[in-house]
Amino acid sequence: MSRFSDWFHRTFDDWFFRSMIGPAQTKGAVQGCDEFAREQWKRDLENRKRFTREQRERKRAEREARRS
Repeated sequence: MSRFSDWFHRTFDDWFFRSMIGPAQTKGAVQGCDEFAREQWKRDLENRKRFTREQRERKRAEREARRS
């Protein structure tokens, strides 16, 4: 995939899902929903964590490259 395609999917794949479920709630947010929504929530959370890890690794690599 191209960089644009990767960015597009990371940005908008779960946008439709998040827009359907409405604003964030804590009461019964995961336990009180159906299996499909629970799996989507887990996938979205993992995608966000993966993005954060990638950003940390990229910044770490940039710091190491500057030191060398």
